[in-house]
Amino acid sequence: MKVSLGRGRGSSNAGRRRGGGFRWWVLVIFAVYAAWQWFGTAETDPYTGETARYGASPSDEVLLGAQAYREVLGDAEAQGALLPAQAQESRQVRAIAERLVSRVPQVTADLAAQHQSAAPTAHEHFQWDVSVIRSDQANAFCLPGGKMAVYTGLLPVTRNEDALAVVMGHEIAHALLRHGSQRMAQQQLVQMGQIAAGVAVGGMEPQQQQALMAALGAGAQYGLILPYGRNHETQADEVGLMLAAAACYDPREAVPLWERMSELGDGARPPEFASTHPDPANRIQVLQGLMPRAEEFRQRYCSPSLQ
Repeated sequence: MKVSLGRGRGSSNAGRRRGGGFRWWVLVIFAVYAAWQWFGTAETDPYTGETARYGASPSDEVLLGAQAYREVLGDAEAQGALLPAQAQESRQVRAIAERLVSRVPQVTADLAAQHQSAAPTAHEHFQWDVSVIRSDQANAFCLPGGKMAVYTGLLPVTRNEDALAVVMGHEIAHALLRHGSQRMAQQQLVQMGQIAAGVAVGGMEPQQQQALMAALGAGAQYGLILPYGRNHETQADEVGLMLAAAACYDPREAVPLWERMSELGDGARPPEFASTHPDPANRIQVLQGLMPRAEEFRQRYCSPSLQ
């Protein structure tokens, strides 16, 4: 009797060890598939010369952006926060947007030529529009497909049209660079990794599962997601600055602008490694390095004979 029970327990434990535990083969398969998916779909971004991957087609981006824009404006209108088109702030913002958008084809072609790439054409199908929303937020956005909004809380921080154009150029650059689609591709990869990790840890003790999944999540957050976001911000700073300069706004206003932005909220912010945005001091340093190139764009497009 004792021998029989002893064998039963041993057989059961062996079965658990064979069926459970950390399934390395799942992660190996995922790693191979992820590498094929990630590197096999890589393209050269003509605006930056860097490698990029996209999770949606340009036409899908336009549709998604338009849908999100309708929802934002609907909420703003319901709250009485959507400024009428004839309001002074709306007219000012629209005039800046029109100047920036008018330079998109030239700046797109120039940047693509600098990286020996064909000029992208996705922007030709954008449905440009801009609205102003009454809010304390010092913020603005440009959705995929060219739908923009500026919050009135941004205006006291920008203080002048040149600085406001720098911000709006930055937001337009996010749409031109298709950063929304790039984030979709990244999210798809992270989600597949989470599924693979969930299968791989099946059979482990709950506490071990929780600890390992937390470690994998932190690794993805700090090693992939946040650096990816910071790189997108730096790219948008560069492309947006060239766009504002080509539209004949003073690019030098970018530095005092970001100095003022860094003072918002008493200057409290997480360290750079834990943020989707570059540290303000690093951001300003990069912008200062870009200034000679931005001045070249301004001189090229804004000489008296071309205005």
